[in-house]
Amino acid sequence: YMCRIYTLMEVKYYLIAIFIFLMLNAPAQQHTISGYVRDAHSGEALIGANVYNLKTMMGTATNNYGFFSLTLPADSIWLTISFVGYQSHRMDFLLEGNQELNIDLSEGKLLEEVVVIGEELIEERTEMSLVRVPIKQVRSLPAILGETDLMKVLQLLPGVQSGMEGASGIYVRGGGPDQNLILLDGVPVYNAAHLFGAFSVFNTDAINNVELIKGGYPARYGGRLSSVIDISMKEGSKQGLKANGSIGLISSKLTVEGPIKDENTTFILSARRTYLDLLIRPLVRLASEGEATAGYYFYDLNFKINHRFSNKDRIYLSAYGGKDRAFAKSSYSYSNAGETYSSINKMGLDWGNVTSAARWNHVFTPKLFSNTTLVYSRYRFNVFYEFHEEMKSPNNSYKEDGFIKYFSGIEDYAFKSDFDFVPNANHYIRYGLHGTLHAFRPGVLSFKSIMDSDTTLGTPVTYAREFDLYVEDDFRITKKIKSNIGVHGSVFNVDGRNYFSVQPRVSMRYLMGDHLSMKASYAEMTQFIHLLTNSGIGLPTDLWVPATDIIRPQDSRQVALGLARSLNHDVEASVEGYYKTMNNLIEYKEGATFFHFDSNWENKVEAGRGWSYGAEVLLQKNKGPVTGWIGYTWSKTERQFENINFGEVFPYKYDRRHDFSMVAVYALSDRIELSGNFVYGTGNAVSIPVETYAGLADNPYWSPSIYYYVGRNAFRMRGYHRMDLGISIKKEKRWGERAWVLGIYNVYNRKNPFFIDIEWREDGQHFIQYSLFPIIPSFSYQFKFNKQ
Repeated sequence: YMCRIYTLMEVKYYLIAIFIFLMLNAPAQQHTISGYVRDAHSGEALIGANVYNLKTMMGTATNNYGFFSLTLPADSIWLTISFVGYQSHRMDFLLEGNQELNIDLSEGKLLEEVVVIGEELIEERTEMSLVRVPIKQVRSLPAILGETDLMKVLQLLPGVQSGMEGASGIYVRGGGPDQNLILLDGVPVYNAAHLFGAFSVFNTDAINNVELIKGGYPARYGGRLSSVIDISMKEGSKQGLKANGSIGLISSKLTVEGPIKDENTTFILSARRTYLDLLIRPLVRLASEGEATAGYYFYDLNFKINHRFSNKDRIYLSAYGGKDRAFAKSSYSYSNAGETYSSINKMGLDWGNVTSAARWNHVFTPKLFSNTTLVYSRYRFNVFYEFHEEMKSPNNSYKEDGFIKYFSGIEDYAFKSDFDFVPNANHYIRYGLHGTLHAFRPGVLSFKSIMDSDTTLGTPVTYAREFDLYVEDDFRITKKIKSNIGVHGSVFNVDGRNYFSVQPRVSMRYLMGDHLSMKASYAEMTQFIHLLTNSGIGLPTDLWVPATDIIRPQDSRQVALGLARSLNHDVEASVEGYYKTMNNLIEYKEGATFFHFDSNWENKVEAGRGWSYGAEVLLQKNKGPVTGWIGYTWSKTERQFENINFGEVFPYKYDRRHDFSMVAVYALSDRIELSGNFVYGTGNAVSIPVETYAGLADNPYWSPSIYYYVGRNAFRMRGYHRMDLGISIKKEKRWGERAWVLGIYNVYNRKNPFFIDIEWREDGQHFIQYSLFPIIPSFSYQFKFNKQ
């Protein structure tokens, strides 16, 4: 065992030595072309746009702010700039010194195929296990109740499981929902669900770009085991005031963007709110005997403002705030023969996120770009019940007031300093330092009644400090071999205990011939926080807690191998196999929940391990009148805990042997767009008793039953499959554009399993399957207003 650890440490330091050697032996500096690539109409940064020199067959891609740097020898340059869905731009000139270029690309016509020569294709990229889904494609796909949902679209990708029916949580390559690093403009989002998981918190009208990384993680990312979902908000149009929005069955939204004074300062403000509370309020009043109100709603607010001082300095201020609130209030009173009585009961449940970031971009030299960020992120969950009761009579009177409140949450304050250094066309070096102060509130219960004074139970707050340092180099070794080599180091301090972690990351690609490459990656990840959950549907009662002396940080190791090929300039294909191990996973002990306040949460959990392996196939088309993808996953995921399932290995609840998805968007004309998707997945693993023993009474309806299980998650629900269809009909107006969007969720009314319950009938015990969503039609009215 000691020998194995020693060998692993040797490998880590060997990789670090290789990385330092590569940096020190970078070729000499030459002339550099640098600048920004943006949308010509809106001024939005185009993230991942290709900048390619056809003469030397060397190029680069823009970063998250649209900035690029390309160092080339002094010579004639045949520069091509391209981005999916946009017309490519060609520039020919003689490079005699450093040159600054700011390039605006125009959107391509939907019905015309555009062949881009010199674009970096999938087989040429170093990254693997990475998928970019165009945000326009996300908005075009059919959605439940017409509410476009980014997370549900990501669930359609290979390697990503959806969890429960209708839920927006994602499970990537055998990991849990807490193992996904979800970033909104670089700020972590801790709870990404509205309506108990039915919708995500991301308003697609405010989003510019989304990127999913399932493995081969670049060293700049850390803190989670399973995936990175990097989401960038829009910056705001520089071409006059614009507004767009929609009115749907359950919610409406409005987005306003434009310049402030001139195009150097732009803003975007986007808001969304449901009105379920307004729709059900009359029904609640009709059903109640006294006066009562009840309802539920959620809202989102996205705001961003940015200012360009010069081509070297820009500042961005962005913020998001969202909340879910469920509430009920009832009152009752009567008066009779001199006696009066009144009561008021209030209860509520609310949870939500607040994120904000202030960042400064600075171009030190054409080869060195920096981004400095101050970050604040907060997630809170609160449930309360209050009551007031009063009675007066000639002989007696009393009055009682009380409350029960439960609160939990997590809060982050962070500083980030990141640098992009591009010494030449063969190297793209990134390095940086991050520091975060975490404030964990695992759960505090307060209550008061006529018999008790104010009482508080639980853990009020735990502070932890986390520091991260990383360096990586995307390095072209030869014409056929390219690699991304890096290392991520972390320190986590909590209650006087320090945890240290060194995580090497390696990704490589080898060109095997025309349009075909082999890719491989290895990544170690460490996660210093855990999510205590009783359910798989992302309930707000899930609690964030830190690693402690008793509960160690989670860690994982993942290796992946695959092939990538571009069939033409429109279609990309990839096949990947992966194997991942995970340690120090936690689950509640049998029978334990977050409501137990008589002991610390550390004493209510079990630590164990897990592993997942599988193969994924993705065929993706992002250009032309027909776009979409076909994906398939074969996988196996298991868990093992010493005191759960008698220490035996058992399938993870969301282990699925087969998962298939097909997604398509067809631009029939400039006015009409058709969309659809079909999904199939092996049923979730469930625990079902094989024998039942009645209690002392002879009547099974009244006696408590004792169930015998052969093993945890030993059975499967029925397979899940569903088809959705949609159509969008647009029309140009003098003031802009309007569109009617019609959709059908679950077209053939499949009764997909949500959960299984046991029911006693005259002929014995039966297992009953309950389903959640039948066929659901939806419509929405969308509009865009443009003022030039």
